[in-house]
Amino acid sequence: MEQTELVFIPFPIIGHLASALEIAKLLTQRDPRFSVTIFIIKFPFGSIDGMDTDSDSIRFVTLPRVEVSSGTTPSGLFLHEFFKAHIPLVRDAVHELTRSNPVRLAGFVVDMFCTHMIDVADEFGVPSYLFFTSSAAFLGFMLHLQFLHDYEGLDINEFKDSDAELEVPSFANSVPGKAFPSLVIDKESGGTEMFLFQTRGFRQVKGILVNTFIELESHAIQSLSCSTVPVVYPVGPILNTRMGSDGGQQDASAIMNWLDDQPPSSVVFLCFGSMGSFGADQIKEIAHALEHSGHRFLWSLRQPPRKDKMEFQSDYENIEQVLPEGFLRRTAKIGKVIGWAPQTAVLAHSAVGGFVSHCGWNSLLESIWYGVPVATWPIYGEQQINAFQMVKDLGLAVEIKIDYNKDRDYVVSAHEIENGLRNLMNTNSEVRRKKKEMQKISRRVMIDGGSSHFSLGHFIEDMMANMSCKRQSDT
Repeated sequence: MEQTELVFIPFPIIGHLASALEIAKLLTQRDPRFSVTIFIIKFPFGSIDGMDTDSDSIRFVTLPRVEVSSGTTPSGLFLHEFFKAHIPLVRDAVHELTRSNPVRLAGFVVDMFCTHMIDVADEFGVPSYLFFTSSAAFLGFMLHLQFLHDYEGLDINEFKDSDAELEVPSFANSVPGKAFPSLVIDKESGGTEMFLFQTRGFRQVKGILVNTFIELESHAIQSLSCSTVPVVYPVGPILNTRMGSDGGQQDASAIMNWLDDQPPSSVVFLCFGSMGSFGADQIKEIAHALEHSGHRFLWSLRQPPRKDKMEFQSDYENIEQVLPEGFLRRTAKIGKVIGWAPQTAVLAHSAVGGFVSHCGWNSLLESIWYGVPVATWPIYGEQQINAFQMVKDLGLAVEIKIDYNKDRDYVVSAHEIENGLRNLMNTNSEVRRKKKEMQKISRRVMIDGGSSHFSLGHFIEDMMANMSCKRQSDT
């Protein structure tokens, strides 16, 4: 049996890396002909050197660090230059891989942000596939916006801070301009250019793996079934349900012990992702809302990075200094304020009855997997459009805010937050009922006979057929 090698090039932050590793595991477990090499690209800040896997069919290759002088903040221009600078390193790494490894190269699987590497795959005469780590609806949004810009002359930046709405085929409702990702409408810092470049690359690949499932996004997936879009394979939910439960953090056991002492479905969990943090005024409004709501809560409160610096958030040395005076004492019997949180382990706990989330796609899928209702509070990236979809299109979340953006000078009031918490913790809500039903479906789609299990098999068949076509053309 001939062995075939796939090269994975994920975006170098933990959510994208974790998803890439999980789909690599699925592929190698499903078909023993495949082995996977995952290239680890290192950001100049907070880089991840590698990840653990017990699979002999998966290995990691860490590329040398590259310094890019495109400013001090992560902008579209920085990302464009950063990945462009890695093209020679990826080329050299693939040369070394094929020289030292007798297996046949089947293709590249590139992250949605790493389409620069499609040209490298072309140099080696192998196809590229895209791993899209967000929703099918957002994939459709990106492709539609790029089409309107390139072929109908739309100025995307007209939607910046606009009350206008846009009809997008992958959404059931018109998408408000204020839900557009800030990177897309950031012409000054190169965001629009980066967005258009990467989306044009989407159309060059042989197929697109999407971390979703048909039953969740039937409307969006159907809208992508056209000749101008590569074949879409809904293969999710791709989740690492073990990550965070034993992540080497000393506080994890204290957090889980505290949850063990709480009644079932009684705790609101507030967690805003690896890059989600707030200023002092907003922290005080959240604290007031939690205290007045009376709900039990577990609040992951992180310190923002220094202004205009490329770095991830960190834990506060003294968390009391940023909270209202006496808050911890007054809420000691019902709440716990923490730094880092083992998110998947918390969501899996029976005491958790609601999740206030930044609406990163991985977090939303985790909330579905564990059947925990979400209150939306997007902060950056495509999170606003994810929140819009969850609340307006799918009815799987309640709203605190949909159009909140960390770059805007706006503070969500305690009153707004408290209303959102009340709706979130309503035990008889339609959102809670729908979430529990979608939880059951999400478990079924990944097993034999499920839609995502079938779709992954379809992808493997198509990939092997593409290799056969390549072999015939070479002879």
